[in-house]
Amino acid sequence: MIKKNEELVREIGVWGLSANIVNIIVGAGIFVLPAIIAETMGASGITVYLFCGFLIALVMLCFAEAGSKVTKSGGGYAYVETAFGPFAGFLAAVFLVLGSAFSDAAVANALVDLIGLAFPLFKNAYGRFVLLFLIFSGLATLNVLGVKQGIGLVKINTVAKLTPILLLIFFGWKDVSFADLSWDTTPTLEQFGTASLILFFAFQGGDTGLIVGGEIKNPQKTVPKAIFIGISFVLLLYILIQTVAQGILGSELPLFKEAPLAQAANIVFGPIGYTILILGAGISMFGMLSGEILNLPRVIFGLASDRVIPIDKLAIVHHKFKTPHLAILVYAGIGFITAATGGFKQLAVIASASMLLVYFGVSLAVIKLRRKHGHTPGEFKLPFGYTIPVLSAGIILFFLSNLSGFEKIGILVFIGVLAVIYFLLSYFRPKKDSVF
Repeated sequence: MIKKNEELVREIGVWGLSANIVNIIVGAGIFVLPAIIAETMGASGITVYLFCGFLIALVMLCFAEAGSKVTKSGGGYAYVETAFGPFAGFLAAVFLVLGSAFSDAAVANALVDLIGLAFPLFKNAYGRFVLLFLIFSGLATLNVLGVKQGIGLVKINTVAKLTPILLLIFFGWKDVSFADLSWDTTPTLEQFGTASLILFFAFQGGDTGLIVGGEIKNPQKTVPKAIFIGISFVLLLYILIQTVAQGILGSELPLFKEAPLAQAANIVFGPIGYTILILGAGISMFGMLSGEILNLPRVIFGLASDRVIPIDKLAIVHHKFKTPHLAILVYAGIGFITAATGGFKQLAVIASASMLLVYFGVSLAVIKLRRKHGHTPGEFKLPFGYTIPVLSAGIILFFLSNLSGFEKIGILVFIGVLAVIYFLLSYFRPKKDSVF
């Protein structure tokens, strides 16, 4: 292991790392997904939460071991590149960026649906297009002007997204009908797989919480404990959200896809509760988008600087504002185009599939890195041999198997196009100016 963290102070303990994981995972999607899961699974939707929580715990443990062996920046794509070479790293980098962009596009669609409840003008195609453009162009402009402006908008997100949800869970039990929680039918394996692929959207991002690896106290013990605590809290929170929404709205839950939790709050608290949940969901969605458009362009900037993405201009910093303005505009542009051409459910599936491909690469990278480099004292090592990375990879393949035939073909064609682009660039570029 190359030690690049010697100047960092290891001050993050179990609870600090657990809180970091929770804050990153709990995003805007959970305000919308209960209705979509109920549509597919009914009251048995809780089983899908358990399955997704189990997978993300396995994935994060794989990230923890890979991250302790590969200390250079880049997260998942860096682990895949180190294990399998530059082409695999290039694919992982592209899917990482696009997965995040599709995720943002899905949330932007959910936000527009939410705004459309108050302003029906934005329910029609033209109004929707204009509002999406204003959202992405406005956030891009804000972040081009300076990181201070961008980060200031992100700070309110954590309290805004958790407070109304916790209030609904705490006070909503008095209106829960336990008859609405009973299983009428047993879902099929196909229904379970489809729902899992969609719901995984709400569990993404936890690996980002482990990026602070160089500042974690006693990582070999702290990391697994923090993952267990963080994932357990998220899982409990999500199950309680689904249970309360299902118990209050019953069979009508799938009818409120724009704002299921707000509809439940309307029954619990009256119109004021509905308004609070609508505002909380809107702020959380907007805050998530602002954070993504603040952070993800820096990933593109870093990839371009490291020649993983062979477009030098994306590594340019604005002479006045000192921000990676072109990377910001490109990322926001991708998000806007995908948001304008798809809805929440469709984009959530694509985002999940893209990130699952990265997670699949990381799971295999753990095996490869362990065989290639062995184990150095101080590195985090998963217990039970190769069981965790193999199990993680296997479950991910199950998730991906639930993509439609068209989606599977689309991914294979896209990988083929990326392969052609990669090898053409590698062939025509001078060796001294190699992309990688």
